[in-house]
Amino acid sequence: MTAVSPAPVPLKTRRNPLPARAPRRRRPATRAAWVLLAPFLLGFAIFYVAPIVVAVVKSFSTVTRTSTYGRPREVFAGLGNYAAALADRGFTASLGRVLLFGVIQIPVMLGLALILALALDSAVVRLRRFFRLAFFLPYAVPGVIAAVMWGFFYAPNLSPINQLLGPLGLHPDLLSGNVILYSIANIVTWTFTGYNMLILYSSLQAIPPQLYEAARLDGASGWAIAWRIKVPIIAPSLVLTAVFSIIGTFQLFTEPQVMAGVSTAVSSSYTPSMASYAQISAQNYGLGAAMSVIVTLVIVVLSAVFFRITRKRAAL
Repeated sequence: MTAVSPAPVPLKTRRNPLPARAPRRRRPATRAAWVLLAPFLLGFAIFYVAPIVVAVVKSFSTVTRTSTYGRPREVFAGLGNYAAALADRGFTASLGRVLLFGVIQIPVMLGLALILALALDSAVVRLRRFFRLAFFLPYAVPGVIAAVMWGFFYAPNLSPINQLLGPLGLHPDLLSGNVILYSIANIVTWTFTGYNMLILYSSLQAIPPQLYEAARLDGASGWAIAWRIKVPIIAPSLVLTAVFSIIGTFQLFTEPQVMAGVSTAVSSSYTPSMASYAQISAQNYGLGAAMSVIVTLVIVVLSAVFFRITRKRAAL
């Protein structure tokens, strides 16, 4: 019996085995990035994540005493604080109040910001740097100072507005209970319109000018270019500013807190943030934390719903 030798492997099919890859080492750039990010991540964890965790934990606890002068003891309260917060008429009324505030104030503010951004981006307006700085300047004014200044404008005995309207027989009380919400909305609009305008204007500056030239060759007017080209392209920026405005609306605190000193229509629970602050100041930490968590959940839900509704139209 003869042994059959294996057929020689053609040279074309012979392949040299690839050398084993050496284990990857961390690049110096990656280590440098983590080193540079470490201060931010540490501050983010301490000043942002940790307070949220503490607030959530505190919202499920309450303080009890064995006697009048007994030592306070923190015990688990379950959902009791949340039930007490939702049963508090002042807190639920504040939620509805800021919701009405946002429905009216946010469209007005973003509409003005969009108009100003389109005006600055047009070829008609001159001195763009001056107007850009002038529109943004109110945002640089601290909120407390802005509220104090507008409180002077609203004071019935000192208001220059009443002095101008007095000869016409008009004496509006801008600090009354029926008007104070809109007076606060005016302060917020005055403060943040320039900030949102700058975001929209930056988005407009990123649009290639070739699109405008092609539209003009097709006979498009300035209004058509603005509403059919510019506005649809910067729609994601509009959605972004709207989400920021929704978050800021439910965090409304500084302006009504200052107005509470000049108007009796502003109570300690006028906004959800003020209601939570009042409970924490009274050492009801569990109830105040529960109110804060509820406000956070409302913000998350409203932002998610708004983002879902506008996602297709804004091409996000």
